[in-house]
Amino acid sequence: MIARLAAAWARPGPVRFADVWRAGLGSLAGVAITAVVARLASGGDLALGPLLVGPIGASAVLAFAVPASPLAQPWSVVGGNTISALVGVAAARYVPDAGVAAGVAVGGAILFMTLCRCLHPPGGAAALTAVIGSQSIHDAGFAFAFAPVALNSIALVSLAMFFHRMTGHSYPHQPLAPPAQVDEIRAAAGFHLEDIDRALADMHESFDISREDLDLLLSQAELHALKRRGESPR
Repeated sequence: MIARLAAAWARPGPVRFADVWRAGLGSLAGVAITAVVARLASGGDLALGPLLVGPIGASAVLAFAVPASPLAQPWSVVGGNTISALVGVAAARYVPDAGVAAGVAVGGAILFMTLCRCLHPPGGAAALTAVIGSQSIHDAGFAFAFAPVALNSIALVSLAMFFHRMTGHSYPHQPLAPPAQVDEIRAAAGFHLEDIDRALADMHESFDISREDLDLLLSQAELHALKRRGESPR
């Protein structure tokens, strides 16, 4: 077991500290300004309930640290958090037992996020918060999903879009253009996009990368392999 944990710890690739600093500074600014926006929107009245919800911290990790992830895209953040909060409020209101309601909230959130194509892990926390949160959250009812959850999410996404544009990243993520030799590379590798689709289906797993980015990654890897072997893709 210890050897397995050690192997898992050593598995990640090299860390680029420029990306780490950028993600940290972006999250710092994003969450702090989101809190300011929420306070201004409420008129500074703390009696209205929490101005900043916990799941926004997890959303910030995705939006600033892994902006290319399908789980971090703007619709995933806003839609996932808001829909999940609505499901959580409904569970808290209509399921008498709090423990069962918590399970229904998180399970229902995953179902509805998937159906709405906005799967976002912090959404599970938003749903759970609606069930086990403070009395002010329960008193807010379905309004909790819109203020503060949706308001926080929209503010965070807007700040992430601005931040990534200023630092030279695309957000919402746009896959990079494939290399000019992509057709030759695919021919040399012997695979096509349809093969990638079949391989993904065979593995019965969900991966946190888009099909287009995976295709580009494989093509780039094959290009480097050809260069290492001193071969040409043509």
